[in-house]
Amino acid sequence: MTKAAETRGAAKPLFSYRKHWAHRFGVAPFLPMSRAEMETLGWDSCDIILVTGDAYIDHPSFGMAIIGRLLEAQGFRVGIIAQPDWRDASAFRALGKPNLFFGVTSGNMDSMVNRYTSDRRLRHNDSYTPGGEGGKRPDRAVIVYAQRCREAFPDAPILLGGIEASLRRIAHYDYWSDKVRRSILFDAKADLLLYGNAERALVEVAHRIAKRGMAQDFSDIRGVAFTRDATPEDWIEASAEDIDEPDEGRMRKDAQSETVVIRLPAFEQVANDPESYARASRVLHRESNPGNARPLTQRHGTRDIWLTAPPIPLTMAEMDGVYDLPFARAPHPSYTQPIPAWEMIRHSVTIMRGCFGGCSFCSITEHEGRIIQSRSEGSILKEIETIRDKTEGFTGIISDIGGPTANMYRLACKDRETEALCRRPSCVYPDICKNLETSHDSLIQLYRKARAIPGVKKVMVASGVRYDLAVKSPAYVRELVEHHVGGYLKIAPEHTESGPLSKMMKPGIGSYDRFKRLFDAAAQAAKKQYFLIPYFIAAHPGTSDEDMLNLALWLKKNGYRADQVQTYLPSPMALSTAMYHSGFNPLKPVRRGASEKVDAVKGLRQRRLHKAFLRYHDPENWPVLREALKAMGRADLIGPGKHHLVPGWQPVGTGKGGEGRRIGQKGARTQSREFRTNGLRSRSS
Repeated sequence: MTKAAETRGAAKPLFSYRKHWAHRFGVAPFLPMSRAEMETLGWDSCDIILVTGDAYIDHPSFGMAIIGRLLEAQGFRVGIIAQPDWRDASAFRALGKPNLFFGVTSGNMDSMVNRYTSDRRLRHNDSYTPGGEGGKRPDRAVIVYAQRCREAFPDAPILLGGIEASLRRIAHYDYWSDKVRRSILFDAKADLLLYGNAERALVEVAHRIAKRGMAQDFSDIRGVAFTRDATPEDWIEASAEDIDEPDEGRMRKDAQSETVVIRLPAFEQVANDPESYARASRVLHRESNPGNARPLTQRHGTRDIWLTAPPIPLTMAEMDGVYDLPFARAPHPSYTQPIPAWEMIRHSVTIMRGCFGGCSFCSITEHEGRIIQSRSEGSILKEIETIRDKTEGFTGIISDIGGPTANMYRLACKDRETEALCRRPSCVYPDICKNLETSHDSLIQLYRKARAIPGVKKVMVASGVRYDLAVKSPAYVRELVEHHVGGYLKIAPEHTESGPLSKMMKPGIGSYDRFKRLFDAAAQAAKKQYFLIPYFIAAHPGTSDEDMLNLALWLKKNGYRADQVQTYLPSPMALSTAMYHSGFNPLKPVRRGASEKVDAVKGLRQRRLHKAFLRYHDPENWPVLREALKAMGRADLIGPGKHHLVPGWQPVGTGKGGEGRRIGQKGARTQSREFRTNGLRSRSS
């Protein structure tokens, strides 16, 4: 066995640490949010205070609840400051100074994705806030919260975590400001950043700080980022920063893997050279397998950001331990209004984490990893029984049993050593890897046992089904259709054309067609009228106007009329974001003069045209589509026939809406605007 493969199993068990002395206080009904609650528990202080942009819901679907209960299980006294008023530091003094550190997160969602649409419009609602009210968290919440914590208690250590920090751990393109920003660790002026699934790193860090304080070396802990002056002398640098050279930081044959760090192009370099940005993105994603990944370092001015190798995934026993923690499974009692996110997930069960799909536009793999972490059957069934017995309003329906995907439960590489050596960005693209175990037998058995629990009427599958995997198991499709679908099943082919699909790392539309045949046959055999609802993305990098036209024609041919459509949003650190910003393809080698170019749809007008193709049936979109079709030389698709895409007539009172109000805009724009279609100019009102 290789040293990399041995490393996979070298992690200290999550629940094997000697508990901190404060464990004598026992388990809190809810983690305290006020001094009064602390006093009731007999606390004079908190060891750790978690600051989050979400309302506090003590349920394992919410990151702060998991982290808080896990730290409590280690013996620490944990308080929570949820959705504080960030305009001054007083709210951050509510629980006093933490004995060990502040843990700061934006919440379950990136604050910018939470607050703005893909067209950079302000959202007016927030599912993670009581009453669904918007505006209860600031832009770039992690930075703002960290700064207020520092104002409140200047000498208290600050640790960053959660998806917002995780996806900004190195220099990254920021869609909302349209520039490359430095690592969030610098802007937040924090002491340490924990990325990915952080349980393992956080427990180790917390115990170390409790023993020796913050002034110590954390470089042997996986999944952390910190700053340092330079690379230590006992490390060997593998350079990936010179994009005139083909070397992308590959390991030297004469170097020991445990002493090699890869130097990424510096912040100043990637901020001014898009091709260097694409190189940095490619290398970071290549170094994502815990079995073979090496530390990364990136210069920011006079300091380096240092990323240790990704965290080792939790074992099944550790996953069970995390989800079996004593959650109250309810919002904090101080809330008087319903919280939409809680209403949506209160009767759902998470059975696994991670995704090996590797879709280039998605941040799941960057955050949770490509190795699937599954819970045991017993732990999942026990949670369903808990929902039945203790969750208010349960009517016998489990609303979802899944995770990032519905059908990757217990799927893994057939060989651990092969898995440890692999650098493929996806296990299922361009084809399903021959080394991937694709049997759905364990999942089918779980479904059957779950729906057999007394008091459970139906177990729904609302998580996305990876249909190219599902076709490998017709028995799974039959089980899904006969027992776990409620009329509609949402799946995400994302597009029909090979150009954008190759940039998304998604299978061809033929995989969807094969799944649909199995789905329809199973529905017919069960004598049920069920339908597939496919999801698509508009304006993804690599998508041409002709691609969107062909997709619209496919939708019309198949009788689909999308009510809600998704325009591509470049989230930090995703591979598609590197394509959007740089114009180069990081899925292929990046070298000056030899990089593959990618066209990105950036103009607001053009992005809305692509979105309009997805909603070809909406009369509001007909004027812009008619103009585009004429400019593309496809006026033959304008008319009243079934083979036409849009009619030549316009219903009274439609098609005159402007582009809508954008942030900072006093009124909607109604004046004539110019847009390009495949290099041609046209006028549109």
